[in-house]
Amino acid sequence: MTTRAATPEAKIAALTSAICTRCISVRSSRISMEVKRALRVSTLASDAATASLTIKITRCCWSMCGLGLWRHYNGVTPFTVPATFELRKIAEADFPSRFGHFRILGFQGMDGEESEDAVVLQMGDIQTPEPVLVRIHSQCLTGDVFHSLRCDCGEQLEMAIKTIGKEGRGLLIYEQQEGRGIGLMAKLQAYELQDQGLDTVEANERLGFKADHREFTLPAEILKALGVSSVRLLSNNPDKVAALEKGGIIVTERVPCEAEPSTHSEDYLKTKKEKLGHLFTSR
Repeated sequence: MTTRAATPEAKIAALTSAICTRCISVRSSRISMEVKRALRVSTLASDAATASLTIKITRCCWSMCGLGLWRHYNGVTPFTVPATFELRKIAEADFPSRFGHFRILGFQGMDGEESEDAVVLQMGDIQTPEPVLVRIHSQCLTGDVFHSLRCDCGEQLEMAIKTIGKEGRGLLIYEQQEGRGIGLMAKLQAYELQDQGLDTVEANERLGFKADHREFTLPAEILKALGVSSVRLLSNNPDKVAALEKGGIIVTERVPCEAEPSTHSEDYLKTKKEKLGHLFTSR
């Protein structure tokens, strides 16, 4: 029985396949490390383009290999909206404020019997090709309403609204996710534990919660419902960048939203940086 010699074309095809397989394996591993490093290393915070750097790395790999290497991003799979999820626009009205003239919109996300509400402040024309300036803000009664100095939430909220007002165009999405999703009473219990020496992450864990229970399904779906496909995100939190990207929203830039630390918030901000991976240019 004679063995048929491989044609030059077959040899080239086999070699190309082997090289591509090796390239994909090595590249996906390196991309995973580089993306995580880009998200978590605080020295990159001085460059407000951390998000776009991450996106360029991942998209480059995707286009070169033709594979879903986004699966390697931060160790999770691409986001899929549950089939049972339904977004409802509840209301819209005129909303003049001391920061400028907005439209205020109410949305409700339904997933089976569970629901979550969000309020949106919209300024200017967002139906343009340019990325829209967006802030996703989680409700913080103590900071937003009572002006607590234990956190930077209230200052971030005001800073975001002022920035959008100054630009004349943008969106603020205000989610009901008090205490990084654990709820108001649990958050007050966490405060009590922090007074005893625990940091904000340790307090959550002592109460049986994760460090952060928030999910950002609703903001991504709201943006898509409003016809927004690309944003400049006002945030210090790389997880929000990742969540929007996985939800199908392009984040072209991460715009820092940093409050001046006080003696009351210094340890809190240090924990956000060291344990939650938040990016700060000033620390």
